[in-house]
Amino acid sequence: MYVDQIALSPDELQAMGPLEWRGRGDDRRTLTLREARLTHARMLVRFMGTSKREGATELTNGELWGEAALLPDPGPGVVYTFQLVGLRVVDQNGRALGVLRDVVTSTAQPLYLVDFEGRERLYPGIAPFVKHVDLPGGVITMELPPGFEELGS
Repeated sequence: MYVDQIALSPDELQAMGPLEWRGRGDDRRTLTLREARLTHARMLVRFMGTSKREGATELTNGELWGEAALLPDPGPGVVYTFQLVGLRVVDQNGRALGVLRDVVTSTAQPLYLVDFEGRERLYPGIAPFVKHVDLPGGVITMELPPGFEELGS
């Protein structure tokens, strides 16, 4: 089966140990990786105890979860997406823009889905808009061009 949107190498994924697959509702199962290899922008994986086609079909549209403590350091100035979700988002003057609920992938750039008092907005998740990410402080500082917020009103 193929895994999309993975930032790990096959060796790093193997080092994660058992993974939890989460599907719709409460459907969950523990999986042990048999093999993994990169194929263009995706990773081809096989798990112990799953047959080729039937096993992959059962795992379609799910998510793989692992222990965060086992993830490799992403490097200086880089964070994992899950570390951003839940952070407060402010502008360069400290004015609240909301709370980051998700990072939406698009062909052009990542987009931050930010909830402000029940209203969702999308902000570009790249420089020069993202000025600073303070994980310990729980804050993302953004610099938006004049009039940007009025576009979605």
